[in-house]
Amino acid sequence: MKNLKKRTLTAFSLIILLALIFKYKLILLSSLLILGILAIIEFFNLTKNILRNKLNYFFLNLIFIIYLFIFSLMFFIFSNSYELKIILFCILFACIASDTGGYIIGNLIGGPKLAKISPKKTISGAIGSIIFSSIIFSILIYFFSNNINFIVMIIGAFTSLACQLGDLFFSYLKRKAKIKDTGNFLPGHGGVLDRLDGILIGLPLGYFGFILFY
Repeated sequence: MKNLKKRTLTAFSLIILLALIFKYKLILLSSLLILGILAIIEFFNLTKNILRNKLNYFFLNLIFIIYLFIFSLMFFIFSNSYELKIILFCILFACIASDTGGYIIGNLIGGPKLAKISPKKTISGAIGSIIFSSIIFSILIYFFSNNINFIVMIIGAFTSLACQLGDLFFSYLKRKAKIKDTGNFLPGHGGVLDRLDGILIGLPLGYFGFILFY
């Protein structure tokens, strides 16, 4: 119960931050910079416990830094257009809905495990993630465009699958590093990477899926 309260308060604080990020460009830039630095530090600490070869350690971290830089830069550039910013934030909330749906449904129903690399994740949670993501994304698109179709639901489901792949990838790294969370920056949620893991994959893939097929 104590952990649930922490998760709820942190989630509420993050929603407020997202609202400020959407409205103010300076807060967006500052948040991308701060969260990016924290994510890099956490990733360094994560890979340090996995890779003993210094060259492999250097290249893997370099790839992550480059990817995170491109991710942040594209997010900032696209946010300069109001229409593109709407799409970005709709997909971002679809990613959040995916994580929330998996947590709620997985805990309520339980059942068979999804993968050995992440023992807490269940098949029911994965399905819940897809359903929540599709519903929230469809509602948001309908709110801004007064239009909804089957493609929108497919994009929401695709975004969720991409988020879950990102989540599983970082779960694999954490399992290899023998740690539970990448940090403790977000009370009840762990580190920055524990919240960004799915978003780092789900947001760009969901965005380009939307641009290509909607």
